[in-house]
Amino acid sequence: MLGRAALALILSATLARAEGEPAGRFDYYVLSMSWSPTWCALEGEARGAAQCDRPLGWVLHGLWPQYEAGWPSYCPTDAAPPTPRQSAAMEDVMGSTGLAAYQWRKHGTCSGLSASDYLDTARRAFESVHRPEVLRRLKDAVTLPAEVVEEAFLEANPGWEADMVTITCRSGRIQEARLCLTKSLEPVPCGADVVRDCTARDALLAPVR
Repeated sequence: MLGRAALALILSATLARAEGEPAGRFDYYVLSMSWSPTWCALEGEARGAAQCDRPLGWVLHGLWPQYEAGWPSYCPTDAAPPTPRQSAAMEDVMGSTGLAAYQWRKHGTCSGLSASDYLDTARRAFESVHRPEVLRRLKDAVTLPAEVVEEAFLEANPGWEADMVTITCRSGRIQEARLCLTKSLEPVPCGADVVRDCTARDALLAPVR
């Protein structure tokens, strides 16, 4: 028989993420912004991604419907997927032409919006954020506490609170900034399963090239 700890772990994993949930039924959005130099160093350059030939800093990773606990994905929908032209039009904020179509399949289908409206909403959410200019001015790689990056976002966006944004790390590098938003794109406190602040004191932040 499973012990209580193992059973709790299985149940929590089941509740954390669902697939095939009804479209449009969610509590808030998570806006995910990736630091392009990190993605390029860990994945993009090995793929020969064109994104890594451009001087990009924070790029739009996705806009994710979220429950107060857990999140939906791959929801059934009658909405048509984005056209190649619509996906390509997101390259300026996403860094690549293929990411928009993938984000629609996994997350956009759960928004209850058409593909066009979902991508427009994701763009508006991203463009509403003041990305800290100080990070783009770095000339050399630095190591710093991840909380410094969070503080830079809070300073650049008056009105945000610390429980509305979280910074993630991967392989010892600053990876993403994630902001929680209402359906009308107003900043809102994140659920406990979203706030997974990177606690690294010496996370690498590579400069924009």
